[in-house]
Amino acid sequence: MEKKFRKIGVLTSGGDAPGMNAAVRAVTRAALSRGVEVMGIIGGYRGLIHDEMINLKARNVSNIINRGGTFLYSDRCLEFKTEEGMQRAIEVCKKHEIDGIVAIGGDGTFRGATDLSVRGIPTIGIPGTIDNDITATETTIGFDTAMNTVLQMVDRLRDTCESHARCNVVEVMGRGAGDIALNTAMALGAVAVVIPEVAFDEEACMAKIRRLREDGKRSFLVIVSEGVEKFAPGLAKRIEEQTGVETKYACLAHVVRGGDPTLADRVLATKLGVAAVDQLLAGKSNLVLCQNNSQVVAVDILYSQCLDRYYKGTLKDGMLEKFSADEKAAMEKVIAEKKEEFRKYYAMVNDLAQ
Repeated sequence: MEKKFRKIGVLTSGGDAPGMNAAVRAVTRAALSRGVEVMGIIGGYRGLIHDEMINLKARNVSNIINRGGTFLYSDRCLEFKTEEGMQRAIEVCKKHEIDGIVAIGGDGTFRGATDLSVRGIPTIGIPGTIDNDITATETTIGFDTAMNTVLQMVDRLRDTCESHARCNVVEVMGRGAGDIALNTAMALGAVAVVIPEVAFDEEACMAKIRRLREDGKRSFLVIVSEGVEKFAPGLAKRIEEQTGVETKYACLAHVVRGGDPTLADRVLATKLGVAAVDQLLAGKSNLVLCQNNSQVVAVDILYSQCLDRYYKGTLKDGMLEKFSADEKAAMEKVIAEKKEEFRKYYAMVNDLAQ
């Protein structure tokens, strides 16, 4: 089966994430070591449609393992969602004799991968997103780096909070998921965290801040996920009004996406990149590579997407009908465990804020 693959393509799509370069490096060198050529597709699916690519050699991916962003660049390509756009992309694959593609990105990237797979271009997905919002995997490339970036920046805010006896309400990225907010709140010793997965008791938060100030605590940190839209600025104002503690609002925004990837993200990206090449050369397609229980596992992309929608409450009519009773039960188990994990760690943040 390996002889079928003369050349593969690799692309990064959607929001950039630290560690994407490490994944491209792993894909490139793993393929080259197996005698397979690699085409680097510039600008995600847009580059595939418009035939923007380079033939990657080992030297092209030297010294990029430590760089943030993606040297192949990225884009959100609406044209690829059309049949005309997809057919143009397939024609480009045929022109360059590309036998398969590794697509690095989030859920939108995986939808594109499925579109290619069903039209005869074998594709494997690698989860690269700082938000950690791919339900089928415990962690995604870029998530660890993003959390560490938040820690570094908020630790600096802590210094000035303590000096001036203030509270800082900090909004962090995460799209519709509270993973970054919850984990960094725990690591920062925040007095409260606001995430979309668990209802926030604002009255209890205010009472806690008043009590802790009376006990002599000078500074407070409240971490808010951007998934709770337009909430953080108003919360900062209400904290100051209701507790008397001077409160500042900070939005970290896209700075959380940048920076050199951590060891964890470089290692994860390397493992998944090599595994993606192995899966392609074994004749597999329409899979997403995940890390669960410290093991790299391959999951059907359609299953991954359905699980994601099931968890997020965005299932479309008929989506679950494609799966067996056992598969549905497995999805429900994963969802229940993830929700319980959020409740557990949310309570932990509150319990430790004393």
